Amino acid sequence: MNGIGSSGDDVYFEFVAIGRNVKVSAIDAATGTEVSIMGPATASQPDLQRLALQKLMARLKANG
Repeated sequence: MNGIGSSGDDVYFEFVAIGRNVKVSAIDAATGTEVSIMGPATASQPDLQRLALQKLMARLKANG
């Protein structure tokens, strides 16, 4: 996703199904900062991606 990272770089997403859940990792390409969330496999991919992105942005903000 372009223009989302801390310096306008890419954010990469990884989706891994774990039983009835899915683990979504969001990685900022510029800093290598990674966060993960878990959600139900029935949730929409855009919703899970948005939640992971919000967590990543909060982490980047906290780290300065």
